[in-house]
Amino acid sequence: MDNTTKKTNYLAMASIMAAGTLWGCMGVFTRGIAALGLGATSVMIIRNLGACILMGLLFLVIDRSIFPVKLRHIPYFIGTGVGSVMMMTLLYFQSQQTNSLAVAAILLYTAPAFVVILSAIIFKDRVTKQKLAALIIAFLGCTFVSGIWSGGLSVSPKGLFYGLGSAFVYSLYTIFGHFALKHYKPLTVTFYSFLFAGVGSLFFFDAQELAMVTSSSQGIFLSLGLMLFATVLPYMLYTKGLNALGDGGKASILASVEPVAASIVGIIAFGEPMTIAVILGLACILISVYILR
Repeated sequence: MDNTTKKTNYLAMASIMAAGTLWGCMGVFTRGIAALGLGATSVMIIRNLGACILMGLLFLVIDRSIFPVKLRHIPYFIGTGVGSVMMMTLLYFQSQQTNSLAVAAILLYTAPAFVVILSAIIFKDRVTKQKLAALIIAFLGCTFVSGIWSGGLSVSPKGLFYGLGSAFVYSLYTIFGHFALKHYKPLTVTFYSFLFAGVGSLFFFDAQELAMVTSSSQGIFLSLGLMLFATVLPYMLYTKGLNALGDGGKASILASVEPVAASIVGIIAFGEPMTIAVILGLACILISVYILR
């Protein structure tokens, strides 16, 4: 591997980990919005449709070349948008209602395993010893961070369905995105993913709840933060990193930095305690990144 390729790979890995870190900051905005009285479906509309509008306005100014797409490729964007972005939000919310938050988190982070398996079947990606080791260690790190070792967690069949379902549809962004990136720029894939996710989210529209957001400056500020810092930027970074790395399994494992970032945000922003489990989780994630370097 020459120096240019190494540099490209390192930048791609950094982009994906930055995306995971920003996703981990989402709780700062969603907790604030929920405190205003909004439910999960309204937060989903703000996130998905709002992000689409924000990106559309941005690209109208800086790069209109991202808009043209061919009709035959629309199924890719339905897959990344409705099939992954929108459905993951809904199923993960149901998982959090049915399971404990720890169980919901740990079931969601079975997603890298789905990506590795699907990538091996569909794209013939190699399942190397290094990738398997990184997958296992990253998953172990997620179990530490989620608190699963603190004792006595259980899951019902319905909870298992919602949890594994959220992980499976989460993995589909990487799979459908891989197909779309063969034809389009990362920004095009990100924009059309959120266009379809946003349109799909309108089926859950609640005018009364959304009016609560626009009626206060705090609601507008939190919504813009959710759209920009916890949605638009991380998805653009992840899609760009996936495009450069070309390995869906590796990309998904690297994004497992998200729960560690969320724990650190909880400590800094909400005064949640720093535990040995968080430190162990961070160590596992860093080891998995080192293995994948």
